[in-house]
Parts: sequence; structure tokens; C-alpha cells
Amino acid sequence: MFVFTSCTDLDETINSEVTSDQFFQTDQEFISALGDAYSPLTIWGQHNTWTSMLHISSDEGIITVKGTDWEDGGIWVRMKRHTYLYDDPEINNAWTALYSGVNNANRLIFQFESLVESGDVSEEDAASFIAELKVLRAFYYYQLLDGWGNVPLITSFADAPENPANNTDFQAGRTEIFNFVEQELLDNVNLVSDDAGSTYGRVNEWVARMILAKLYLNAEVYTGTPRWQDAVDQADLIIDSGNYSLVSNYRDNFVTNNSGSPELMFVVPYDRVFLTGFNLAQMTLHYQSQNTYNLQEQPWNGYAAMEEAYTRYIDPASNPGPQGEVWGTEATSTDDGLNRIQGTQDERLVNMIVGPQFDAQGNRLEDASATAADPNGTPLTFTPEIMNLQPDGLRQGGARVGKFEFAAGATANLSNDYPIFRYADVLLTKAEALWRMDNSDPEALRLVNLIRNRANVDDYSAPLTADKILDERGREMFWEVTRRQDLIRFDGTNGGATRFNDPWTFKEVSDANKNVFPIPRDQCEANENLVQNTGYTPCPGG
Repeated sequence: MFVFTSCTDLDETINSEVTSDQFFQTDQEFISALGDAYSPLTIWGQHNTWTSMLHISSDEGIITVKGTDWEDGGIWVRMKRHTYLYDDPEINNAWTALYSGVNNANRLIFQFESLVESGDVSEEDAASFIAELKVLRAFYYYQLLDGWGNVPLITSFADAPENPANNTDFQAGRTEIFNFVEQELLDNVNLVSDDAGSTYGRVNEWVARMILAKLYLNAEVYTGTPRWQDAVDQADLIIDSGNYSLVSNYRDNFVTNNSGSPELMFVVPYDRVFLTGFNLAQMTLHYQSQNTYNLQEQPWNGYAAMEEAYTRYIDPASNPGPQGEVWGTEATSTDDGLNRIQGTQDERLVNMIVGPQFDAQGNRLEDASATAADPNGTPLTFTPEIMNLQPDGLRQGGARVGKFEFAAGATANLSNDYPIFRYADVLLTKAEALWRMDNSDPEALRLVNLIRNRANVDDYSAPLTADKILDERGREMFWEVTRRQDLIRFDGTNGGATRFNDPWTFKEVSDANKNVFPIPRDQCEANENLVQNTGYTPCPGG
């Protein structure tokens, strides 16, 4: 059982102290003690928290309001339109979950260091595990840096202020948080394990270097100073390690038993019994889709892909099917939808579920909830087009997120491991950083084409452009929690592809202050010295 605690609840009760007579006789006992620091990562596959915000605030995902279904106080409409508020509870959920990771890491570092100081555990035995906790804490701060920018910086469990409101130095600026994350990683990257095999699901040297690579890739957004060559250098160290490679079949990264993929660097190792929380089938599938996969619980019919995300996969030269439709992956192949796209097809179109839907026996599913306004009538058909955001979002509208395999008979908790970092992103990170320094760099083009070759699509020809890189990232990294960050980073680059504050379906032009989220109301009220981000309701103190 995992318990999330707010960052401003610094007087955390320790229900079980880690002591030398209980632990630290073996490495496995050290590893077991680390569990609390990793537990907040289960938010990656859950609804109503951090990754939900990132998907829906980009041009990747959408939750339409279907009558009163999914109204949820208007949060997902506001997230789509970039009109989110400081008292939206989902934003506080995200803040609280990420800071629970910080708090848990701080507590464990304190306990480990105390045992070293007392002589109960040797410094040599504890060193790599303390370094691992510091790298993981840096990862959480990297997320907070990206989401909010100016956040409280707390690194000591023993000396944390009993009353944060009395500490005027509690909140750090974005550059200070950036510098902290960078230095923590540089100080510990050579102290954590370099064995990619034995540290699956944990941070190791290569995960630390990937955090650095992503930190440097976005440095201009965070600090105003680009760090492109530093991003290349970290990516090269990962590539040259030989620990990772592209798997030949893209889909193998996302099947139920995907732990064997050589592409997965850092994952949430979900298990439907032992590590629950991956609820994608519930989040995205239609109620009747329960009969397609024989799911043990009925899905919620919420999350769908934006039409912009779907059409990025479609070759403009392809011939559409009847009535102009272009379909992707279906629940079964009893209909001809899988063959409606002629010519070269991006194999990553498996990320989407569209077209007529069937039960497990091949019978056409009916949608008894379909309204008269639904152009498809009662037969269940997922359409890439989404006609309305609210209040009459059609229950069949929108391609569903099919990136991860939905195993037959699955529970509400999937067992697919969720990739936080994947080797394909290393290659795309290096390619973009090279292109930023030299738009005609041939190595940048070669790396992007490696990704395209794996997807069975034609090479890009020179020159490589901002739109090509951004679109390729959108196709390859769909639903891997990178799209919002990518759109913000490409703001200001020339091209016709959408950037974060550009208008898109159901959204008008938004202000640049929406590049960070508001500090949540609950946090403002707990600490009157917190200063709100520009453009949002001020905290009591500023």
C-alpha cells in the first residue's frame, strides 16, 4: 500500500524505522528498503494525477464531456483549453504525488546515513544505495521543475522546517532547481550501479545520464541558456555503453510481458497483483469494449487521442477507404478496416484503436448509449474525428489509446511495464540536439531515419526541419508523457506544426504563462510564503 504525503506536511510520522537489526544483512534487504521512494511512480499509468495533466494539456490526448459523464468539475475541459486553475484538485494531486517521492527519498537517505554514522552499517555498503536515492530524488525534482518551475527545495529530512510558513527561503527559482538537479546527478552518476540488467525498474548510471540528457535538451526553456552539446554528450555515453538497442518490432515495447525489450531503460514494473495502478484499459476503452477483451471490469470510456495525433501517422498519399475514412487498428480483423490504408503504413498506427468494434467472438458490438446526433448510429465504431468537447461529446468519438496490449481477461490493473525512458528517445534526443547546433547535420538525419525505418516508413530527405523532428517525436513517443514538454521546447521554431500555445481543436491561442502549472491552492494555504506562478490566482503571500 502506497501513501502519498504533501510536501508541506514535513512532520511526517515514521511508522517503521529502518534499523540495522531489521535490515542491511544483504543487498536484497537494502533494495527492499528503497521501495517507498519508488512507489509514487505508479502515477504514470493512473487517472487524475500528473501524467493525466500532461497528456490532456497537449495535442495528444482528450477527455470529452458526454452529458454529465466525465464532467468532473470541468477540469479536463480547462486542461485542454489551457485555462486550468490553482484550485483544480488534480493539480494538487500531481504536486502531492511527486513530493511524496521527494519526502520518501529524503527520509530513507536520512535513515541510511544515520546507520552509517552510528557504525551499524558500513559506508561502503550504503554508498551506492544513498546515491540511488539521490538520483531518484533528482528525477522527481526534474518533473517538478518541468511542471511548476519555482518550487520548494527540500533535501534534508532531519532539518526540514517544522513550519514551512516561517521559512522565507523555502521556495527556489527555476534556475536554482535546474542547478540542483544537474549537480545531484553529476555527483552521483558514477556511484550508482552501471549494470542495466540487474537494476531493471530502478535508476542506474544510464538512467541518471538520460535525466541529464533530457535536462540539457530543455535547458533553454528552464534557464534561458541552451545546453545542446551537453545533451549530445550524455546521449553518446548511453549509446556507447551498448546496454540498449532498438527492438525490431515496435509493439514489443508495450506488450503485456515487455520486460525483455532491450529498449526499456527505466520503467514502472506494473503487475496486476504486486504493483497495481496501470489503468489504461479502464481509462480509454468504451463500456462495450469489455466484451472485446473479456475484461474483468467495465471500462470508463474517457481518454481518447486527439485527431491531430491520429493524422500524424497517415501518409497523405495513401488512398482512404469508403466514405473517405482512414482506419487503423481494430479489435478484430473480421472487418476490412485493417486493409483500408493503401501503400506504406506507419507501423506505429497500432498506437490507435479506430473503426468498427467486435466482441471476442467476432460479433459486431452495439452502443446502446449512442445518441441521435451520433453519425455512426448504434453499431460501435471509434472515429478519429471528435465533433464536440462538451457537453455533447460523442461516446464513440476519438481513436482509443491502443499503444499497450490489453491482455484477454485483464483486470482493471494491467501488467505491462510502463517506459519512463526508452532508448528510441535517446536517439531522438541526440538527433534534435545535433540539429539545433547545425540544421544540416547528417548524423541528426540518420538517427531520425533509424526510428522511421523501424516503423516501416520512408526516410526523411534533407533538410531535417523542426516540424519533421517534432512530428516524429509525436509518432514515436505517443502516450509516453513527453508531448507537452516537446511542444513547449519547440515554441519559437519555424514551421507549420502545432506548438504548445498555438490554437488546436477546441483550444484558442494560450499565453506563455501556461507553460507552467499553477502552484496548487492547498499548498499556497499551507505556506503563506509561496509565490504563485505568473498569470494565476496569487498565493496569500504573493
